[in-house]
Amino acid sequence: MIMQFNEIDIEDLKNIALKAGEIIMEIYKKDFSIDFKDDKSPLTEADLKSNEFICNELNKLYPNIPIMSEENKQIPYEERKDWEYYFCVDPIDGTKEFIKKNGEFTINIALIKNNIPYLGVVYAPALNELYWADGKNSYKNNEKLPLFINKNPKEKISVVASKSHLSAETQDFIDKLDSKKIEQISKGSSLKLCMVAEGVADIYPRLAPTMEWDTTAADAIVRCSGKMTYQYENNKPMVYNKENLLNPWFVVR
Repeated sequence: MIMQFNEIDIEDLKNIALKAGEIIMEIYKKDFSIDFKDDKSPLTEADLKSNEFICNELNKLYPNIPIMSEENKQIPYEERKDWEYYFCVDPIDGTKEFIKKNGEFTINIALIKNNIPYLGVVYAPALNELYWADGKNSYKNNEKLPLFINKNPKEKISVVASKSHLSAETQDFIDKLDSKKIEQISKGSSLKLCMVAEGVADIYPRLAPTMEWDTTAADAIVRCSGKMTYQYENNKPMVYNKENLLNPWFVVR
């Protein structure tokens, strides 16, 4: 029997993320080796152990739902294009921040339905911050989002941008924003999308490459907080499970 979509429990996804966080933090606290993938991006023991744990747990609980993960072999588009729903996993988003030991890395688990993120969990274990979206609302550590609303963005606007990947195009976009005072914050990983959902940032422009697993879980949190992740070129909402898993440039607001 194929499990029905509404039988997927957000509490299961939260518990998996919390336990993966414990595995990661054991490695984070000690010296660990760093390898590099074919695309020159870093890979640690923590990425692999977190991925193995998350995928095993999801397979146990929801054996009929396919998984797309950054650290798994990618499934051909011909095979996945007809998926009605699937889990999208990034076992550590912000591996560079993990290596720098600045705490700004996350575990991302999303459930995608018809190419749109529906459920999402983003857990930053070093910061003790847990964000999730249950398909209706978004939360941070049990508080419903947004926590803050900027009533006068023309006077002051807060912009969050990447700590390790700030492109010239993104900076140019920020410099042209229509507000008397622009406050610019740097942050690692998918926490940037969560900050917009939370209301501590008003906008997150990403005019630089990302992959689908970098954004899906946090995008669910953005959407369930009443905000949206828009494609930069056409201002339409982001979609997932594309033939090319590279995201277009986007703006969260």
